[in-house]
Amino acid sequence: MFKIFNLYIPAKMTLELLVDVAISILSFGLATWTVYLLTPGNQYFEYWAKQGLYPLVLYAGLTALLYTALGVYRNDAENSLRNLLGRTSVAFAFAFFPIYWFTLMFTEAGSSFRVLAFAYLYQMGLLILFRYILLRQTALSGMTRRILIVGNGREAQSLSRQIQERHGASYTIVGFYPTENGDQAPVQLDGEVFDGATPLEQVVLEMRVDEIIIAVREQRGGVLPIRQLLEARILGTPVHNLPTFYERLKGEVPLESMKASWLIYGGGFTQGYIRALAKRLFDLFSASILLLTLWPIMLLAALAIKIEDRGPVFFQQERVGLFGKTFHCIKFRSMRTDAEKDGVAKWASKNDNRITRVGGFIRKTRIDELPQLINVLRGEMSMVGPRPERPTFVDMLERDIPFYAIRHSVKPGVTGWAQVRYAYGASVEDSRRKLQFDLYYVKNNSVFLDFFILFETVRVVIFGEGAR
Repeated sequence: MFKIFNLYIPAKMTLELLVDVAISILSFGLATWTVYLLTPGNQYFEYWAKQGLYPLVLYAGLTALLYTALGVYRNDAENSLRNLLGRTSVAFAFAFFPIYWFTLMFTEAGSSFRVLAFAYLYQMGLLILFRYILLRQTALSGMTRRILIVGNGREAQSLSRQIQERHGASYTIVGFYPTENGDQAPVQLDGEVFDGATPLEQVVLEMRVDEIIIAVREQRGGVLPIRQLLEARILGTPVHNLPTFYERLKGEVPLESMKASWLIYGGGFTQGYIRALAKRLFDLFSASILLLTLWPIMLLAALAIKIEDRGPVFFQQERVGLFGKTFHCIKFRSMRTDAEKDGVAKWASKNDNRITRVGGFIRKTRIDELPQLINVLRGEMSMVGPRPERPTFVDMLERDIPFYAIRHSVKPGVTGWAQVRYAYGASVEDSRRKLQFDLYYVKNNSVFLDFFILFETVRVVIFGEGAR
């Protein structure tokens, strides 16, 4: 795993992406060869010498972008053939017309359609053969990292469970190394617990450990084998604490393992003038483009809302923004006009009867959020950032959740890291989990990460993930 512009990129994802690009190139080349072979009088090699490279580059590049946007490379996604073929087929459907019209510039109409039809068939076949079967059995299996967990308490148990359930293809737990009274109540662990009398560096060498993870909440008072950890580190084995490892593994910062000292002395949380200027220019450009592109959809949504119950089209609600200042967030109205007639703020629930029929659709497709582009142009919101909450909820959450106020150190966003990584939040526990993703974003925010989140938002909208 390596880091580009504050975004962790798994080596597994990079390899899969490169293989998919190669498959796209091969599929399109084979499809063109097949069509020209079946069409008398056409010169396949002459075609490629003159203009065939341009559609090929567009096809490979566009499919790679769409695969990324639709979550094909997500570590926590369902790792099944059905999921892979489903998402790649949706990507192909979105890419079809741009590539069709571009290919049409260099071929006949019939040939253009047949090239793409054969390309799809070849693509699916090669994905099954190379990507799902051969790659998983060879290269990806050799990229699994062997980790040793130092600790034998609840933190070690929780870490082990999460790795085995969602990241078993990337990490293998070789076992657990106990600590001196670090965990007062040892728990049942799913794996080998080494004898504490055995030197840690010996375990590292014998078990061929690639990384050591410290899964102990209280580390003072001689709990950790510091000298042995130092020896292992000198031998070249990386040692990580839980917040750092979770940040890399899951793109979040666990609250139960985080301390103020980690926030103070750790890296990240850069909010300089250059970063602020770059983000503001990014916001103005992207919001303007989206408004110019999506205004017909916004107009249809406004008409549908008005026709359904003759009530107001827009709904303005006080939200908490940068540095705790409030502003009025603009949305398309998706609930009845008397949704909160008692004046009590409520989270939306599943199958909420306050939501209208049109409201259910625009919430599912995120169309109700589009008027917030006006908030972005005003400077009250950003395109990407933590979602703004209502003052009533913020007061409650700041009392119940440590470090909650840190999310207000950046502008709230139309979309965000928590929105593309977690479902809809409708409780204190959901807000606690979403805060872990928000803290990751605040710590690592960059224009590159903003682009990546906008890409991920495409997947959330298309598949209706987390909508309520």
